[in-house]
Amino acid sequence: MPLIPEEPQIHEKAQGPRATPASGRTASTPRPVPGPRPAAPPRPGRPGPVRPAPPVQRASRETAAAKPVPAAVPAPASPAAPASAAATPAAPQIQLIPATPDGALDAAEEAVDLLLDSGRTPGDVLVITTGDPHPWAAHELSFGDAAYWAQHDAGDDVFYADAALADRAASRAVVVVALNGGPEAAAVTALAAAHSRAGALLIVCGDPQRINSVLGAGV
Repeated sequence: MPLIPEEPQIHEKAQGPRATPASGRTASTPRPVPGPRPAAPPRPGRPGPVRPAPPVQRASRETAAAKPVPAAVPAPASPAAPASAAATPAAPQIQLIPATPDGALDAAEEAVDLLLDSGRTPGDVLVITTGDPHPWAAHELSFGDAAYWAQHDAGDDVFYADAALADRAASRAVVVVALNGGPEAAAVTALAAAHSRAGALLIVCGDPQRINSVLGAGV
């Protein structure tokens, strides 16, 4: 009757005679196990036997050790970026709020309120009108030009100026333009002055078609 493969007698007979009796041997000679798998080579990052580097790599390391490595040298400034370009201020972001001429001033007031609620200080904001002046401007101008421009120079409150006076106003972080009527020339003057004086944000309240036609005129 054939023997079952799992019985140990098959493996012992297949290995040949023993060198010494079982009682007298200190350690058995390693015997190959049927179907042994070779040990997997060490993967990168896993511990394993250290393999000597090829002669070319050793030579390159020796050469590198012989030649001192210079310290990090700062990269030279790009010749394509002149110093004057770094000083050029970025163009302001432009935001359009559609409004009719009758509602442009109210839209500008709402924009100012939102700016102040978001953390802008009153001295950051300049409002330019193209039609009727803002009531605040009309009130301050009733005391004379000196008092009016003294408020501007103080720079601690929102300043309102007519398009004809916008060229005298200083730059501010945010400029709001209310296209609340007036001739086309007033709109061109107001947008040109606002664009050159807005440091970060330019808000234009008015008819989109009119704004596009004014901007298309080269403002």
